[in-house]
Amino acid sequence: QVQLVESGGGSVQAGGSLRLSCAASGYTYWPSYMGWFRQAPGKEREGVATISTGFFSTGAGSTYYADSVKGRFTISQDNAKNTLYLQMNSLKPEDTAMYYCAADFRRWFPLPHTPNQYNYWGQGTQVTVSS
Repeated sequence: QVQLVESGGGSVQAGGSLRLSCAASGYTYWPSYMGWFRQAPGKEREGVATISTGFFSTGAGSTYYADSVKGRFTISQDNAKNTLYLQMNSLKPEDTAMYYCAADFRRWFPLPHTPNQYNYWGQGTQVTVSS
């Protein structure tokens, strides 16, 4: 059974940085697509950044970023460590949310970036940005 465990969340002042990690386990081969999503209180879960891992996926290495995080966040993967990362720089109060790691093994085109395109989810890690 696929397990995703997020870490790295916390409280930071506006302009600061955090790096989220997602440790993946319980699979035979690396998921085809992985991503970071977030959900703020009273809002729907939204895609922040996703990546095509290159394992039975189309567009290997391609990435998606929400407009609100482009130029500030970077998604990356370390296959040797079975870990997905999200480097978040220049954080803003509106980035405050619970951040979730997600994975999917199906074939998608184009790169999936909506919650209903991902079957496996972590428990989330809280990110709070104060002004």
